[in-house]
Amino acid sequence: MRAVVARVTEASVTVGDEVTGAIDEPGLLVLLGIHADDDASKVPAMARKLHEARILRDEESCATTGAPLLVVSQFTLYGDTRKGRRPSWTAAARPEVAEPLVTAVVDALRERGARVETGRFGAMMTVRSVNDGPFTLLIEV
Repeated sequence: MRAVVARVTEASVTVGDEVTGAIDEPGLLVLLGIHADDDASKVPAMARKLHEARILRDEESCATTGAPLLVVSQFTLYGDTRKGRRPSWTAAARPEVAEPLVTAVVDALRERGARVETGRFGAMMTVRSVNDGPFTLLIEV
């Protein structure tokens, strides 16, 4: 399980003309990818790392400040570009595996008390963000 996490001052995700998730204050934009070998055992660790990552201003976390997270599924995080010019997606989990795990991470964050907005799994999404810093990192479990 892999997440590209950006500290943002605001972010939103739109599907068609509908805003499916938005944060309008400092928080985290989380692009979450699920590997073909991932299972539910990784969910608690990813939720904890995302919620408690001390990457907001003054080394704070979403857990300590109540800052929101916008979680967007992103299978392309497991694209393999080592050969040729076209990425291979074989390492990315199939949708029937990935969708419940993305949902489980979101649910686990909410169980921890996090304020979470989301995109729509499998949809063509427009993601907008205003990076703070910029500060972006990769979190893997």
